Amino acid sequence: MSYSRIKEKIYKWIFTILAFSSLFFLVGIVIVLFKEGIPIFKEVGFLKFMLGRKWYPTHTPPEFGVMPLILGSIWVTIGASLVCIPLGVGSALYLNEIATFRQRQFLKPVIELLASIPSVVYGFFGLVVVTPFLQKLFNLPTGLTALNASLILGVMATPTVCSISEDALSYVPRSFREASFAVGANRWQTLTQVVIPAAGSGISTGIILGMSRAIGETMTVLMVAGGAAVIPHTFLEPVRPMTSAIAAEMGEAPMGGSHYHALFAIALILFLITFLFNIIAEVISRRFRVKLGLSG
Repeated sequence: MSYSRIKEKIYKWIFTILAFSSLFFLVGIVIVLFKEGIPIFKEVGFLKFMLGRKWYPTHTPPEFGVMPLILGSIWVTIGASLVCIPLGVGSALYLNEIATFRQRQFLKPVIELLASIPSVVYGFFGLVVVTPFLQKLFNLPTGLTALNASLILGVMATPTVCSISEDALSYVPRSFREASFAVGANRWQTLTQVVIPAAGSGISTGIILGMSRAIGETMTVLMVAGGAAVIPHTFLEPVRPMTSAIAAEMGEAPMGGSHYHALFAIALILFLITFLFNIIAEVISRRFRVKLGLSG
């Protein structure tokens, strides 16, 4: 066997091992989450844990109701979506359809730069700048609210939505636009009735992945959401999303105790939610590629 064939086989095995190592780590994470999270369901009961309205893990007796935490995550994710969808999709449309070459060369790296900023920097900005602004604007006792977390998470998720949406728009064949212009449609009609529907699945994928980024963020919501484990009724109330509960409480939870297992159960719920988001995004992405006749 020649030296080049041996080297090729070595590379093949190295890349195969690296590829399957990702699967190995994923399976390991799932096993640990189930192993450490299931005991709390046996102790408290699945429905009582999921639908309980009080989260007081250190009281005597403790109460493990995660509904306030789940609703806190839902509130900030919905709020972040209201920010990142118009910003992300609008930026993608501008970059792909309206911006000049120079504008695109400048704006796209700037937008993508937002994704590289550490989440603690976003949290610090929200704490120092956005919090007092919201407190003064709405005359609140504290500016650490679901609205604050939603605004910051929305900005954080915008690069994800913008990047994937812009890629989807760029994949729309030029012939689609030319055919639309040929039958008398103007630029706006072509954009809204041809380009966006053709790229709709790809744009939807970007939105779902942006929401997945928002619901899984930890440091920012820990700093700016307020940390109150109560069921929210408006965006102007403090909340404690699931991620911030895990980050804030894991250090004080006795290993192997009920509180410890409850936090792992929250992590399991969060994992299943984000896993579902990613499956939906992949299914939509495949439909988009098939719709436009793209391989892969």
